[in-house]
Amino acid sequence: MTTPIQYLDKAMLRLRDLGLVPEKTEEAPVVALLNRVSDLDQDKVVAIARTLNQASLFNQVVREQVASMTLSDRYSKITEAFNSIRDDSKAMVEQLEDGKINTWERLQNVWMKATRGDIAARFDKIKKLYLDVAKDTNDQVEREHLILGAYQDFRGALKESEILALQVMNTAEEKLKAQRAELEKLELSRDEKLRDVQTAEDRYQICKDLSDNLTVGYNTSEVVMGRLVQTTNVKDRVYKQSVSFFGTNETVLTALSASFTGLYGLHESTRTLEAMKEGVSQSLEDLAGIGGKVQEAALKAGY
Repeated sequence: MTTPIQYLDKAMLRLRDLGLVPEKTEEAPVVALLNRVSDLDQDKVVAIARTLNQASLFNQVVREQVASMTLSDRYSKITEAFNSIRDDSKAMVEQLEDGKINTWERLQNVWMKATRGDIAARFDKIKKLYLDVAKDTNDQVEREHLILGAYQDFRGALKESEILALQVMNTAEEKLKAQRAELEKLELSRDEKLRDVQTAEDRYQICKDLSDNLTVGYNTSEVVMGRLVQTTNVKDRVYKQSVSFFGTNETVLTALSASFTGLYGLHESTRTLEAMKEGVSQSLEDLAGIGGKVQEAALKAGY
């Protein structure tokens, strides 16, 4: 049958393998309290004491792992980058509407590249931000899996300690009943036995408090860690979906970068073709006008 020590050793081994257990730890105050009832059942009380003595360490590890998680709102920077790409692209196309770029517009373009970078560089920034978020998300998922893994083992130790505490409480209750029975029979030694009864009542109350609080702690931690399980599962799903999306849509980012860049070239080529057509058309009109006048002057001179 599995004992609290076996569960506890398994939980602590997980933390120790990852270097999360300090070399020296202070003894929890509850251990001194348990020493007062150790004679009721030495082995069971020692097992309970070891479990509760490590509870503080386990909670400290959980807090440190959570504190190490990197949290941010980098998604807003990705949104800003996409918005700036669209806004700057529209502005550059509007600059070319009149067929030329004036000095002020050139200065605006230089300032845009100096402060925000060109479009290709901003797409690279979006990719880097995504990869950083994915890395930190994966780190959070791994830390939470570590917490949950150790918690499952430690929770087993808590449950077994709760059972042992109930058994020790029953032993204390039997001794209390025996002392009360003896008190009723021995009137002459009543004062001495009354003190024994008071001691037995004190020890019984310690065991009862221990049993009750272990039950409360076990049930409460189950609810709290249940929420962490839900959060971890959802975060893991989002992480997997994010990785899958990026892995299958990185070509879309590349295509967007190439398309936005290509649009500038298409616009320039279109305006160049229109300028050539307009130039040829106007030249033909001028040629027709000038040629008529020259021929008329030649006819006058010849005839």
